[in-house]
Amino acid sequence: MKILIVNAGSSSLKYQVIDMTDESTLVKGLIERIGIPGSKLKQTVGEDKYTVELPMNDHIEASKQMIKALTDPQHGVLKSMDEISAVGHRVVQGGETFTASTLIDEACLKAIEDNIPLAPLHNPANLMGIQACLKVMPDKPMVAVFDTSFHQTMPPQAYLYGIPYDYYTRLRVRRYGFHGTSHRYVARRGAAFLGKDVNDLRIVTCHLGNGSSICAVDHGKSVDTSMGLTPLEGVLMGTRSGTMDPAALQFIMKSEGINIDEMLEILNKKSGFLGVSGVSSDMRDVENSAAEGNPQAKTALNMLTRGIKKYIAAYAAMMGGVDVVVFTAGIGENSAELREAVLSDMAFMGIELDKAKNKVRGKEADISADGSQVKLLVIPTNEELVIARDTKELVSGKA
Repeated sequence: MKILIVNAGSSSLKYQVIDMTDESTLVKGLIERIGIPGSKLKQTVGEDKYTVELPMNDHIEASKQMIKALTDPQHGVLKSMDEISAVGHRVVQGGETFTASTLIDEACLKAIEDNIPLAPLHNPANLMGIQACLKVMPDKPMVAVFDTSFHQTMPPQAYLYGIPYDYYTRLRVRRYGFHGTSHRYVARRGAAFLGKDVNDLRIVTCHLGNGSSICAVDHGKSVDTSMGLTPLEGVLMGTRSGTMDPAALQFIMKSEGINIDEMLEILNKKSGFLGVSGVSSDMRDVENSAAEGNPQAKTALNMLTRGIKKYIAAYAAMMGGVDVVVFTAGIGENSAELREAVLSDMAFMGIELDKAKNKVRGKEADISADGSQVKLLVIPTNEELVIARDTKELVSGKA
């Protein structure tokens, strides 16, 4: 069985084909600048890199070009689209409607549309991608996999905010959390790596990239996570502020004469590493600047490591202990310096890092010292594989 994975943005479309017989990735592709001058498709099959530049006015045209590239006699991997058994779509916000991945039908499409107010930047794009694929591949079963569904096991004391309850019942204001597909994958993969059952472990998963979130996975279930109603809450990120006092926003807005939309633009696009360091949103640039003596860059790095450390300790306290800490995503998988800074001085929790083992980038590794009571792991995430597995399971169940 071959599964096509689609991740649609407002002006982009990422895709992969995964052969489920051995879970190998056959092809990766990216279409950029959809509806914008300079539309481009880039596809990689092994060492072969294929690029096409031509106008693509909407996601339907982009989907047609994706199919054309996949079946291209010279650069493609499929003789025809008949080889594709199903299509799996990443959807950011499932709200409280979806506690698991689901087959896409009219009711599913309506629910994704109803959740647009909760993810106005992402759900419309995800919906466009689905509708485009339904248009050009109407005979293929399709599955929606939600970033938020893994966190639907959180109890009310974890997902509610301390505001009038009416805002929850009427407006659905609550913590939803994100990166759920990644947290689910690395928790289960980390347990398998250790030869353990995920249902027997208390795990803290740290998805650290341009956007970062921490998750408490208690016996296989998400019981708390750092992101909230939106991906703005939590630790310091590339351009996002992370958690801060809401009253500070009012103070800034009054002082600067700006409105809430302008304030949110600052919090989402001009804060985080970029805002604190004054250098860049990329951690590598911030690390280089800190090494050159920039005090703001050093402070930005310290803010992130301190924030991660706080979440690990808090989630351990909430779960009655922690058995495993997992690092994943671009920064988590590749920055030995960050992992060392986060895990230092935590021996009181049974956390002890082996600095030699920690010198690893982008591959699975146990980086805990021999005497560490808590296992410390690096597990590269694979959200596309989770989408493919869920799609296969749902489509096979339907058959």
